[in-house]
Amino acid sequence: MADSQDFSAQLIAAVEAKTQWYNTVKLPELLENYRLMHSCVKNLYDLLVKKSRITKDPYKLEKKISEVSAPENTPFPENEVSVVLGTRFSDYESMLDFISIYFSFSVANMTLERIKNLAALNNSFLWDSLSTNSANVNTRSLAKLIAELRIGTDPMTASALNNELSKNAKLIVSINSDIKELSEFQKEVYKVSVRKKVIDHKDFDRSAAFSSPQAEMQQIKKIFPLVMDKTPFYTALIEEIIEEDQGQGKEERRKFLLEKLQIQQSTVNRNTGKVDPRHLLLDAIHGLAAVGPQINLMADKLRENHNVLVDQNNSRWQKFLRLLRKAFNISEPEVEYQVYITDPVTKTERKEYIKYAVFMKNLTQISQQYMLLSAKTNPIYKRIQSEASPVIVDFLNKNFSQCQRLLLELTALDDFFKSAASQSSLPKIKGMRMELTTFKNILVKANQRRVEYLSSVEEDQQFRKLGILNDE
Repeated sequence: MADSQDFSAQLIAAVEAKTQWYNTVKLPELLENYRLMHSCVKNLYDLLVKKSRITKDPYKLEKKISEVSAPENTPFPENEVSVVLGTRFSDYESMLDFISIYFSFSVANMTLERIKNLAALNNSFLWDSLSTNSANVNTRSLAKLIAELRIGTDPMTASALNNELSKNAKLIVSINSDIKELSEFQKEVYKVSVRKKVIDHKDFDRSAAFSSPQAEMQQIKKIFPLVMDKTPFYTALIEEIIEEDQGQGKEERRKFLLEKLQIQQSTVNRNTGKVDPRHLLLDAIHGLAAVGPQINLMADKLRENHNVLVDQNNSRWQKFLRLLRKAFNISEPEVEYQVYITDPVTKTERKEYIKYAVFMKNLTQISQQYMLLSAKTNPIYKRIQSEASPVIVDFLNKNFSQCQRLLLELTALDDFFKSAASQSSLPKIKGMRMELTTFKNILVKANQRRVEYLSSVEEDQQFRKLGILNDE
């Protein structure tokens, strides 16, 4: 029994160390690969739509995503390939977009069930075996469209197409390999969780449990529902625990498992060239400054849309009231718009009121703030540049929160004006989808730099804890 407790302690320590390595090193790399793949897929999607090979999904922006799932992959009639594959490829691109921005790449979040969903998504289109003879319906259909697209395509388009396909083929191999390794590791995380919460529980009878494998299974089944909440009971993994505790050849099994969980020196071999991670923070600030022009464009459209609604509601009675207010020097009533803000994670809506004049004033100030940051010679940028890294991180955190909030409000206003306009006024309403998408992409790219900096700092700390120094 004592040797089992010693092994359990070693195993828990090894899994915790490997978890830190995954969170700070491996999973950020996986996230970056998914982001690169999304960029390639987005380019392919736009190209196929532009060349009229697939039909653009008209409901794309209305679809809400809260969890990872794979698009349909069932057979469909050949004459519907443009619409059906267009929808499926659009759903695939949207899911990669969701993963790149909102999905949390951490061991705690990437459960066995979510890994299974990611694996299914990865198999939606087999980029490393894109063939017109593929048994995978989506892959076969896409391969046929691409083959048709290549016929008569100009050299520049053909080169761009081949480049995106080649990148995807390499990325999916790396991604699938990482997902498979993570799946195996998550099984050990699950087993360690059972050891910590069930076997180490005060009511777990060790004397009875370690009298036989059957007795240990009974004890685990007794305590499991009390402490594991909604965690599934994976019989095969529980049996592995019992084999490690009482099975024949348990010593070899334990040795193999602990060796498998070790973080090899070669695995964490990094470029030891001196790179100041502060540059990542400054790049993030400079990248974030690009939202300034986009905010200006949207502010102009908001003014035009506001004026459209004013004209739409400009009845004789309204004109008379304005004349009276002007005659008696009474201020115009404050315009307030009722909008619905959608939470990007939970997809729940909440009602809010936006005061038009106040919002537009703030919008102008925010735009000017970022326009000033865009010039590296500007005194404001130079002052930030001279600050300590924690101060810059706080500055970035504050501005990202401000931009994310602004993105939600602008999206809600865009929806509001489209719904509030009458049938005759609707053609005059200026949509902001393009600017909103650009705004979001700017935030994603700038945030990537911030995350890289934080990962770099945390990575160094974890390496030092693990005894892997990176000093020259």
